Amino acid sequence: MSSLRSSRGFGRAAPVVALVLALGCGGAESPETLRLWAMGREGEAASTLVAEFERRHPGVRVEVQRIPWSAAHEKLLTAFVGQALPDVMQVGNTWLPELALLEAIAPLDERLDASSVLARDDWFPGILDTNVIEGRTWGIPWYVDTRLLFYRSDLLAAAGYPDPPRTWTAWREAMRAVRRQGGPDRFGILLPPADWQPLVILAFARGARLLRDGNCRGDFRAPAFREALAFYVALFQEGLAPLGGAAVAANLYQDFARGDLAFVLTGPWNLGEFARRLPAALASHWSTAPMPAADPAAGDGEPDGPGPSLAGGASLVLVRGSPRADLAWQLIEFLGEPAQQLRLHELTGDLPARKQAWELAQLQAAPRVRAFWEQLQFVRPTPKIPEWERIAGKVGQWAEVAVRGQRPLDAALAALDAEVDAILEKRRWLRGGCAERPS
Repeated sequence: MSSLRSSRGFGRAAPVVALVLALGCGGAESPETLRLWAMGREGEAASTLVAEFERRHPGVRVEVQRIPWSAAHEKLLTAFVGQALPDVMQVGNTWLPELALLEAIAPLDERLDASSVLARDDWFPGILDTNVIEGRTWGIPWYVDTRLLFYRSDLLAAAGYPDPPRTWTAWREAMRAVRRQGGPDRFGILLPPADWQPLVILAFARGARLLRDGNCRGDFRAPAFREALAFYVALFQEGLAPLGGAAVAANLYQDFARGDLAFVLTGPWNLGEFARRLPAALASHWSTAPMPAADPAAGDGEPDGPGPSLAGGASLVLVRGSPRADLAWQLIEFLGEPAQQLRLHELTGDLPARKQAWELAQLQAAPRVRAFWEQLQFVRPTPKIPEWERIAGKVGQWAEVAVRGQRPLDAALAALDAEVDAILEKRRWLRGGCAERPS
């Protein structure tokens, strides 16, 4: 997902923009029609959900356009330039900084504070935080996503670990024990070497900031990030994680079913996939657990909770300048109702963003979903800047270099910092130098 940029830099998009404008000239739209863009399977679900909104608002029609995630970013970019955005959009949380910078979306604080339907304290704090940029709220969480451990409970129990590990040391020891018992063809965990997300999760557990100077320079040589990368690299060096990368990931379900993998770090979409793809005989032999915490300092006792994970998911935004802004906000409120959150969960498997929805359906009591409830109390957003997705790619690139031993650890981190500083050069120039500011 490439970053959006200011409207002055869109020369390459001109032919596409011209096409969008040409297609948009077919006639005036009814003032009672609301336009909603939704991505992936959520687009299909939205078409079902809005029927109730239309029933409550006679004379109003909601036109839902379903967009594949692979095409969504370019479509948003093209529509912004062509002034053809809808009234309401579903967007990934990491896109909010771009859209806010472009002034493509409207801040929602006044509407949210006056709402009798939505309440800030009913969202997981780390998830809501992804929608707050420089003190203003730009989106309403629609569903949540985070990553934690899926594990073979039978393999761990046979290796002497009846309960999932709570600290990094216990986690690594459990992986070692599973590998000793299963032999060289069994691994502790699947971690594709170029995937930035596991490394950033580990870095968050150490308290790493990732960026410094008001998100204007890389902070990857800081001790916290270096410790996380050292732990990460050691998992591969010890043979606890396979180096096969994408080839191993392609056989995830088969390898997990065979017992070749004890742990997989993944998200809620795999609750359904594991249930469907794993043999029925394994139904009681796998479970989920929150991320282990980094080992506390000597004398500090046990950690207070799990380690942090990533705050992900998607939000609903109000397009700036919508001629139907008040009605569009009512649609956002409707989709944020606990009942609609639960209906979305039924249709897609997405986890609700509102805690009230979880409590109504007792989702947190479900054995494999419970770990997500616990983990969602401990999630952090990635840096809320438009350049983050490019930076994330560099994190994955240099993590793989370190994992494969192509550069020493410190050299890889120095190169990562240098490339990130280059990415952020324009940010420093636009801000006339950088100092710490609210993210």
